[in-house]
Amino acid sequence: MAEVAKLWPAYRAWFLWQGVLARPTYLASERALRTHMPELLPLYNELVELGGGGDLFARFMTSWCPPAYATGCSQGVWLHGEPLLVRTYDYDAALWDGLVLRTEWLGRTVVGTSDSLWGLLDGINDAGLSASLAFGGRRVVGPGFGIPLVIRYLLQVCTTTEEAVAVLRRVPCHMTYTVTVVDIHGHSATVFLAPDRLAQVTSNLAATNHQFAVEWPEHALSTGSVERLAEVANAATDPTLGHKGFIARFLGQNVWSNDYEDGAGTLYAACYAPHARSLTLLWPNEHWTFPMDDFQPGSRTVTLD
Repeated sequence: MAEVAKLWPAYRAWFLWQGVLARPTYLASERALRTHMPELLPLYNELVELGGGGDLFARFMTSWCPPAYATGCSQGVWLHGEPLLVRTYDYDAALWDGLVLRTEWLGRTVVGTSDSLWGLLDGINDAGLSASLAFGGRRVVGPGFGIPLVIRYLLQVCTTTEEAVAVLRRVPCHMTYTVTVVDIHGHSATVFLAPDRLAQVTSNLAATNHQFAVEWPEHALSTGSVERLAEVANAATDPTLGHKGFIARFLGQNVWSNDYEDGAGTLYAACYAPHARSLTLLWPNEHWTFPMDDFQPGSRTVTLD
């Protein structure tokens, strides 16, 4: 729990930035988790106790109606041969956990990049199911869970894309997000989530920071969402690229962002290989692979400029 002690003060400040009364009560938060993600209740209770308990921490850990946030990401699926899920994550480096977790919770092994202490930005489970998220380009906020906990939940309880889609259809999300999933059989889906409309399931192989159409023009323009989508979609449908060529597109200037001064630079690219059950984090000049079955703890410093 050393990482919890390290990260909790910053998350606490973020959780309270609109005031304590802006967040739902413990009873409402726990009821939402119990209703929509009942399988997580034993784990939730254990983690809250390990983290020191208390009303505020318990409310935060449900991820029910958290403060709003927006990111810029690209994600794509490769289905020409063994499947891959590749994504870039664009965000403020000072606000990123910078942590890859391998967990064995509730009888399932999951590897992924951490967010909100037990949520995930992207990940893979021991069935080879992989998932990642991207902000959907709308400012609408409503009742629902923070998307990192939704990613954690589907990787804990699902083994196939079909099962993951069923979860995404029923679990409410507090903002507009796009989730891409692919399983070991090469079945994939890109699901458009929003708090004010039903989930839309598509066969899209690429996603950036808008969904069917641009609904927040300023954000799409500043992040190059339309241009990045075209680049990733073209790569996903070009079988001549091969695995290496597909991954390289995410490290190129048309997708990789160097806008670090504005808190919108690419912090990492992640490549999930369902057959190998592995995660590889990539930067333009280096990479770091985390095999699920031979996970080696360590640390690494990467220069982003």
